[in-house]
Amino acid sequence: MINKDFNSIIEIIQTFKDEQTCIEYLEELRWGGVVISPFDKDSKVYKCKGGKYRCRNTGKYFNVKTNTLFDNTKVELQKWFIAIWLVTSHKKGISSLQLSRDIDVTQKTAWFMLQRIRKCFGIENNNDLDGNVEVDETYIGGKNKNRHTDKKVANSQGRSSKDKTPVIGMVERQGKLNAKTVKDVQAETLTAEIVERIKQTAHLHTDEWLGYRGISRLYKHSIVKHNVGQYVDGDKYTNTIEGFWSLLKRGIIGIYHFTSRKHLQKYVDEFVFRYNTRMFSECGRFNLLLSNMGVRTTYRGLIYG
Repeated sequence: MINKDFNSIIEIIQTFKDEQTCIEYLEELRWGGVVISPFDKDSKVYKCKGGKYRCRNTGKYFNVKTNTLFDNTKVELQKWFIAIWLVTSHKKGISSLQLSRDIDVTQKTAWFMLQRIRKCFGIENNNDLDGNVEVDETYIGGKNKNRHTDKKVANSQGRSSKDKTPVIGMVERQGKLNAKTVKDVQAETLTAEIVERIKQTAHLHTDEWLGYRGISRLYKHSIVKHNVGQYVDGDKYTNTIEGFWSLLKRGIIGIYHFTSRKHLQKYVDEFVFRYNTRMFSECGRFNLLLSNMGVRTTYRGLIYG
């Protein structure tokens, strides 16, 4: 079944018609026929009744959902699979309100499911980049001019992060993209992020922001002077990363409307995942996420963490 290509949500529902079918699919994806204990990968495993397994070395029982985004869930796996299909196939995502209606759960449950899924999107946001790499920063948050007078934030214009969250993006042309929330856009912060994920053999393209001045000592560095109306000069431009910012902001404004600073990175990861898998089929994105489901998030951790 792993090689089956699902082309629509109807096929998802028809293929994963009950809980056992979903469990068998997850076992094939996660273990490939050889069950491995999540508590001790070298331990012998015994199969028990009710679809459970027992780790010999630790004596603990487990199943395919243990220590994954499905751990301890009361929601049927078919609904989880539909939710994953929807959030990975919709170009701008899906709101918790819409998902709650689509799979018949409460909005609170749908929000928690989406946050668990987003936690897995980070697998596509730690790529090593080389070649021609565009680097840029943006801000996610409300604009003072759109607020009522009594809700305006003083001294929040420009590059202030008092009411906005800065995000740095790095994209290899015709390649992968990384985007991370940062505390500020000063040279020390930006340089640390750049050095961590961009090889020194790369050719960087940025705008004229002072935060990028120091990287000229570390990389071949081209600058596009936006402040004088220059946006393209031969192969010097940052249009690729700016196109991603447009997708990210339209998605947040149009679908989610608001994201808190605390959870923003998860939403950024979601859009990075879609960008980096843009050449995948919808089934390919679905299977990629399920193959990397080993990230568990608790409701308490999301709220109070």
